[in-house]
Amino acid sequence: MPTTRDYYAILGLPHNATDEQLKKAYRKMAMEYHPDRNGSPGADERFKEINEAYEVLSDAQKRAYYDRTGRAPGNGGDSMGFDNFEFGGLGDIFEAFFGGATSGSQRRSPHKGQDIGFRVSLTFEEAYTGASREVEISRVELCSICKGTGSRPGTNPEKCPDCNGAGQVRRTQQSIFGRFVQTATCPACSGKGTVIKSPCAQCRGQGRERIKRKLAVNIPAGVDEESQMRMQHEGEAGHYGGSPGDLFLRFDIKPHKFFIRSHSDLVMALPLNFAQAALGCTLDVPTMEGVFSLKVPAGTHHGKVFRIKERGFYRLNSRGRGDQLVIIKLITPEKLDQRQRQLLEELSASLPKSAEYARPGEDLLQHLG
Repeated sequence: MPTTRDYYAILGLPHNATDEQLKKAYRKMAMEYHPDRNGSPGADERFKEINEAYEVLSDAQKRAYYDRTGRAPGNGGDSMGFDNFEFGGLGDIFEAFFGGATSGSQRRSPHKGQDIGFRVSLTFEEAYTGASREVEISRVELCSICKGTGSRPGTNPEKCPDCNGAGQVRRTQQSIFGRFVQTATCPACSGKGTVIKSPCAQCRGQGRERIKRKLAVNIPAGVDEESQMRMQHEGEAGHYGGSPGDLFLRFDIKPHKFFIRSHSDLVMALPLNFAQAALGCTLDVPTMEGVFSLKVPAGTHHGKVFRIKERGFYRLNSRGRGDQLVIIKLITPEKLDQRQRQLLEELSASLPKSAEYARPGEDLLQHLG
């Protein structure tokens, strides 16, 4: 007798649906109408229909027979008993419903403690030369009294009676498919496998406490505000025997009164008047390591850069150091006395006049901002 059910329509699929489309539609609908998750009237019957359709269409031979005859094979061709289905693919559904059944211990494994970040304030000079600092951090450590056990001194954690030390418990659930066993973390011991009957008074059974700790730090020469210094195992205590985290230091560097930093180079401006620039001169230029005698040749123009080799910052994690760059800044006097004005007027009269105009170069355009 031809079936009155359209299995493709039940699963919302066309007759040429692929095996992957079939499996995907079945999983979605089975999860939606499973009686353990859907208590609405008719969900149970709807779930049976879905499984009946999938049982036929997921089997290549049964599907071919159904496509030819319009009837489900077996039991007279009308329908197959629900109890006779071989629910292909239900393992994935059960795992989604119940979290999966696993075997073996689920005790919590050791893992590394949390890292800590800390900012250190430095002067410009300290960043250049390096510095020693004592920093005070707040971190979680193993309890100083119970040494991390959580138990009062003289006592020890005991085996959890609920899970018998396994760290997990097995729960049986009844569903339309029968009885299923779910393995879950033991709520009594939170997966540790032990319980504390006599908690430590210092940490109240936690095995950990927050401590303020002072650490001596040697900061290398050449750090900047992008640098990060790692102090291994100076972070918070690990969990379940895991190693401590790390301490990461970042730096806030105060500005210098006339030096600025460009990567590993030091940069400063050197003011000159017209006479010094035109005639040339020798000047004592400050560096981070004392003065340097700089010879400025005659005819030096505004913006000229002089380089003093290896007077910049040390390069971190590599050899060598940067340079000191001295940028010439011509100063135009705003106030002149009578004698200065007279001398400049005489100089102006003696210099050739230029009537030539020209497009501004990049050196001038950069002043437009």
